[in-house]
Amino acid sequence: MNLQKLSRMDLNLLVSLQALLEEKSVTRAAQRLYITQPAMSRVLQRLRQQLDDPLFTRSGNELVPTPRAQDLQRRLPNMLENILEMVARGEFDPASYEGEISIAVPEFFAISLISQLTRMLSERAPGVVLSISSDTDSVEGELAAGLLDFAIDIDKTLSDDISATHLTTYRPSIWMREGHPLAAKSKLTLDDLLEYPYVQYYLLIAKRVSARTDSRFDKTLRRLGRKRKKALVTKQFMTAMETISDSDCLMVAARYGHTLEEEMYPIVRKSFPDDLPHEKSITLVLLQHARTMDSPIHRWLVAAIQSIVKE
Repeated sequence: MNLQKLSRMDLNLLVSLQALLEEKSVTRAAQRLYITQPAMSRVLQRLRQQLDDPLFTRSGNELVPTPRAQDLQRRLPNMLENILEMVARGEFDPASYEGEISIAVPEFFAISLISQLTRMLSERAPGVVLSISSDTDSVEGELAAGLLDFAIDIDKTLSDDISATHLTTYRPSIWMREGHPLAAKSKLTLDDLLEYPYVQYYLLIAKRVSARTDSRFDKTLRRLGRKRKKALVTKQFMTAMETISDSDCLMVAARYGHTLEEEMYPIVRKSFPDDLPHEKSITLVLLQHARTMDSPIHRWLVAAIQSIVKE
């Protein structure tokens, strides 16, 4: 697009040209746009200069368009309507939107949410394509750069440019396979939990995982002078589920809704023991940059995601 040439063109003149084409009179076009007749005459002169065409000849009291003006008369209304539609803030219709929405979300939450969100979009906003990831170098950085539209993460302190919408609160527990030696015990102790190796599943969105990275669970144990044995560290939820269902490994995790693991894996969940301090609940939030807060499609998607989580 030749932006330099466009910058020399006063696009407001095209509105005046449309009025002249419809009214075929300088006086009536001036009245239509609430300017004086001499001002409209000057506008017509500027149009003739910029378009290098007389545009109109006079026949009695009426302006007769030249072939160039007749060509513009065919094309100009649609162009002006498109501009008006682009800048107008009417009622948003998700069915007419076309574009890609990128969301970073932990896999354990995505398993339940994204399939339902995709089904809703296919029915109500078929032009939306979802791009889902579970890793990022920086949630804040990628939201700020526009690489992500949303991120679903554990509630924590972020910059003022990032807005957090509450989604759900859940209770962490100790997961194990059916038939695990601890599965039949009504109440667990900390000593019980530390007899077995662990799968450390990353709830947070992360680019890489490392056994050196301590979770809240590890930090609590360290304050008590204790330590657990880690057998596997992963951000792959299904890998974690396969591992604990096929071994005596334990996992600290959280249940969100009716999830796929309940159908595929016979899992037993146990409350934290009384002698282990722990967070009673963890809150998940929907993050977005302040830049997208007034975007119709983003506002609609926030409401859509909230409704799915609530249900």
